[in-house]
Amino acid sequence: MLALTDLTKPGPFLPGTARMGDFFGIRHDGALVAMAGTRFATDTWCEVSAVCTHPDARGRGYGATLTEWITARIQASGRQAFLHVTATNTSAKALYDKLGFRERREVTVAAFIRSA
Repeated sequence: MLALTDLTKPGPFLPGTARMGDFFGIRHDGALVAMAGTRFATDTWCEVSAVCTHPDARGRGYGATLTEWITARIQASGRQAFLHVTATNTSAKALYDKLGFRERREVTVAAFIRSA
């Protein structure tokens, strides 16, 4: 998971991130080629997180399939799905638009790590 997110840069994904939600993947010949999951959640909202596909596996619909499946799970739980995407990631923005997500607002995010 860390190797795939390091390669594809879907957003912050650190060693402990996988424990923050439910993540699902698609493997090809034993290698993880696509993944997505959930992370931050409240009683009414749940984040679709870390949607990413290895560059060699793009164009096969993996990102759409995972995003639709996770969104359906979120909605079945009675919550609304949301996600964030980097403004320059036009291919992801196009996918999310095609899947029915709409831009709500643009925000600036800063990530900080406490030093030891």
